[in-house]
Amino acid sequence: MPHKWYQGKTGTVWNVTKRAIGVEVNKRVGHRIMKKRILVRVEHIMPSRCREEFLTRRASNDAAKAAAKAKGEPTPKTKRVPQGPRGAFELIPTKVETIAAIPYDIIKEGLV
Repeated sequence: MPHKWYQGKTGTVWNVTKRAIGVEVNKRVGHRIMKKRILVRVEHIMPSRCREEFLTRRASNDAAKAAAKAKGEPTPKTKRVPQGPRGAFELIPTKVETIAAIPYDIIKEGLV
């Protein structure tokens, strides 16, 4: 089992053996980042999913471009646009209610 420092780290495969996979990961040592080569058993690793969204977006963009080309239209914009600011709204103030402490009366409470 790999050391706890390597938990959740992403690396590249550099070696495949019968029971383990060699993974090269970046590790910060002091002020530098070093490449470490570790052997990890197959049951302790899983493939990275970081490229899935890119691949699906690329496939849909290519399909949209092909459809536009078949129709003779200009290609659609495929760049991702950052989310803009939220829309404006009017804040309706509520009636202000002033509250104050109620004076405590020992005689009225009957504690004396």
